[in-house]
Amino acid sequence: MKASIWAVVIAAAASISLALGIRQTFGLFVLPLATEQGIAPGLLGAAIALHNLAWGLAQPMGGALGDRYGAGRVMAVGGACMALGLGLVAFAPGSASVVIGIGILTGIGVAGAGTGAVLAAVGRAAPLERRGEMIGLASAGGSLGQAAMVPFADQLIGAWGATTALAGLALAAVAVIPIARTVEWRPTAAAAKAAAGLAGLPALARRALADRDFALLTGGFFACGFQLAFLTVHLPSHLTLCGMPAMGAMALMTVGLFNIPGSWVCGRASDYIRPEIALGAIYLVRSLAIAVFAATVPSELGTIIFAAVMGFVWLGTIPLTNAAIARRFGMTDLGALYGVCFLSHQVGGFLGAGSGALLIQYAGNYDAFWPVMVVVGVSATAMNWMARPPAQAMA
Repeated sequence: MKASIWAVVIAAAASISLALGIRQTFGLFVLPLATEQGIAPGLLGAAIALHNLAWGLAQPMGGALGDRYGAGRVMAVGGACMALGLGLVAFAPGSASVVIGIGILTGIGVAGAGTGAVLAAVGRAAPLERRGEMIGLASAGGSLGQAAMVPFADQLIGAWGATTALAGLALAAVAVIPIARTVEWRPTAAAAKAAAGLAGLPALARRALADRDFALLTGGFFACGFQLAFLTVHLPSHLTLCGMPAMGAMALMTVGLFNIPGSWVCGRASDYIRPEIALGAIYLVRSLAIAVFAATVPSELGTIIFAAVMGFVWLGTIPLTNAAIARRFGMTDLGALYGVCFLSHQVGGFLGAGSGALLIQYAGNYDAFWPVMVVVGVSATAMNWMARPPAQAMA
């Protein structure tokens, strides 16, 4: 294994840590921004839902640009967009800045600096026999940000207020720009020529979605976004309504901590198990955990156990989905094809976060949502287990 591969994995993990760690904190701002700036919880929840949709729409384009021109350049633009979006809300808080900054700019930013183009670059840099493990390690390292950013933002909010905390997160996002130089700043001429790019993206997406099993994989990914976006945004508020306000940050931090070994295990598993089988198992475990959590009386211990179980399989879908796509279509357009699949994930995220925002605005609780999450998760299990292995696995 070349030392340069480890440099790429470490840089990719750092970028993912910052991008996903920052967005993991958004749920902590729902009530503080309402108290300090008069921004309605429903508006911020809707902006976070829009963030998920903007991320999903930008991800195929970010992946295609990364495949053609280099993932590092896409990462740098993503870091700049995240910093700009967070800074806009920090220095000019209001309804419009929340929608534009958090809803649109940070969505585009995470599409560039998060998992899509970045993990595709890791896959291209890694040797075939350890590709799943390296992608899993980058995802696992990226989980450090989810564990670290949540208490960091929570402390800033408590000590200095929500807008100062957003300014601190904007400064952290700027660090993605120098990190990006390490990750595939310019692909090889042959790889760039072979990649579909933006012009070929529509035709590439049509061909991929015409494949029954890729379509099932994409449909299952909807559930991932639906479940996780709801929990990221609304779990802190749900716990506050249950009389445990201090547990929101603790639960999200626990998710991040347990996601570190979980992502590595799932990435490692993709080298030995057909990815769709493992993905179906993940959605089933999540659905069972959600059902038990919703059916029992809320408690601190129960919340920590729930967060630990969910955390272990939180980002495990990402290396497995990348592995499933690479086995069917190869590595050349992995960033773009993952982006096409990920759009379904983010439509789910938009509906999950948005529905939660409507519930809290008009019903005052989240009781009606838990059974829906269970049904969606079990459906994803069925879709992944229906998928057939590729007739000929690609390198």
